[in-house]
Amino acid sequence: MPTVTFEHATIRALQARQDIEHDPAQWAAHLSNIGCVVESCDDELIEVEVFPDRPDLLAAETMTHAVRSFLCGQPAEPSLAVRAGEIEMSVDASLADIRPVILGAVVRGVDTGATEEERERFIQGIMDHQEKLHLTLGRRRRSASIGVHDLTPLAPPFRVTTVPGSHRFVPLGMSYEMSVDEILERHPKGAEYAHLLAGFDRFPVILDRYDRVLSLPPIINGDHTTVNHATSDFFIDVTGWDERACEACLLLVCLSLSMRGGTVESVSMMADDGRQTDSPNGTPRRHLMPEELLWKLLGRRFSEAEVAEAIRRMGGRLVETRTVTDGPLKATRWADTAVGERQLIFEMPRWRADIMHPVDLVEEIAIGIGYEALGEARSALSIEAVPLPQANLHRRLRGSLQSQGLQEVQSLTLSSDSVQFDGLRWNAVPPVTRIANPINTEHTILRQRILPSLLELLAANRHHELPQRVFELGEVVRRHHNRQRLAWACAETAAGFTVAKGLAQAVLRDLGCTALGLDVTFAASEVDVGPWLAGRAAIVLVNGEKVGEFGEIDPVVCENLGLKVPIHGAEFDVAALAANIPDPVL
Repeated sequence: MPTVTFEHATIRALQARQDIEHDPAQWAAHLSNIGCVVESCDDELIEVEVFPDRPDLLAAETMTHAVRSFLCGQPAEPSLAVRAGEIEMSVDASLADIRPVILGAVVRGVDTGATEEERERFIQGIMDHQEKLHLTLGRRRRSASIGVHDLTPLAPPFRVTTVPGSHRFVPLGMSYEMSVDEILERHPKGAEYAHLLAGFDRFPVILDRYDRVLSLPPIINGDHTTVNHATSDFFIDVTGWDERACEACLLLVCLSLSMRGGTVESVSMMADDGRQTDSPNGTPRRHLMPEELLWKLLGRRFSEAEVAEAIRRMGGRLVETRTVTDGPLKATRWADTAVGERQLIFEMPRWRADIMHPVDLVEEIAIGIGYEALGEARSALSIEAVPLPQANLHRRLRGSLQSQGLQEVQSLTLSSDSVQFDGLRWNAVPPVTRIANPINTEHTILRQRILPSLLELLAANRHHELPQRVFELGEVVRRHHNRQRLAWACAETAAGFTVAKGLAQAVLRDLGCTALGLDVTFAASEVDVGPWLAGRAAIVLVNGEKVGEFGEIDPVVCENLGLKVPIHGAEFDVAALAANIPDPVL
């Protein structure tokens, strides 16, 4: 979860614009109610951990806007005032396959502070806000990326087009021109985000009237648009692939600047086919919710006044409550309202991209009322669960191994080539699902087998007493699809092929192979393939189909893991077991 540090002086100045007093103790006490965890609070700073579903709380300005209605009793403001502007930005059709969503806005007259220190703090704050939006809503700039520019040196109208890799300009932080190819290879930001433009031979740029580059989205801005202490008028561009995320990012940046006295102006977006749209759209988004859903989920009925007050505290408005006269005669989904039932119509800020379903509105109302005020009544909604078909098989597998003294564990799905393949002599099943930006060398791929993870677990616990008998029924990823596999590993003095075979036979018996009279056979495993000791491992076939493999672990493999005790293990394909062994109960 993103952690944000705010200065009380900044929040106090923002609250003063609405004639509201800032009480740090009250803030700390109430922030947890709107999706935050207060890490620390003293006379100068408050450090807040914000849940990822509330990106509207990632800046002091936007958090102040949210808190003023929740904590200070102020009217909700779900809309953003946008004045018609005169700046145009044309979008070339070539962007459709490279960066299809393109939005813009202008904010003039922003009060960035009275002193150099305050202005510097403002610049750092807007940069921090921008990067946190990139991380959350923007999904590391893949879904949305933001450019914030000083409007003064720019010459509208702007146009968004594509250029070859040889196109040159001076990027942010540099004093000389670089080509796009050089930026993607040598510039720190270019190297970090080059993968977002991989495979393209032309690249998106935003140009002004004189063909000066404002931005190379989603990588870097041009150096001449850098925000400085004298900047009070801003141009904001947002590009990406997710229209909802792009719109929310643009509105949140505009909202933060408007909270500092800025006036938001629209930009006319001109498409090649002549279509024109104004950006941004500051009007609230309307949401519909069945009134009955509140009672079902929260356990009691609420008056219209209670609902209106709760949603006001969360920054929205209850527009009306009506009886539905057209629609389904019987609601089949929670989001539907049948004819004759009551429906609530809300207006919520368009930047609240986290509100996607009526259940999200129920949560907003619950927070607005206060969970402590809801009482302890049980929900009146009773839903009988039906087990998934595979759940019965999983239960029987777990019960069989637990009855034989094995303990269930759960290990990481992330692994590495050295653990999955090299160290255990298994060949990869192509294609391997790799992590694009791994945190370390131990977690670079999604595992294809579970047994290597269990052997690592035994190695990590080699100083503990024996026996150690563990199993896991979990997910692997093969050919980019999730699969279920079962594996076990036992470190014990009596470990051997006979014990391993006995465990495998017991599991197959408990699944019903004996009762159903199925043809269960064992065949020698291939030599030097897998961690098995030659001549002491076997594959399991049911009706001629391979379902798994078991045996003694080669001492050479154990030695590489730092294990000096006999180990036997097995791994089964759960899908193969389900396909070849019918449920004897059903």
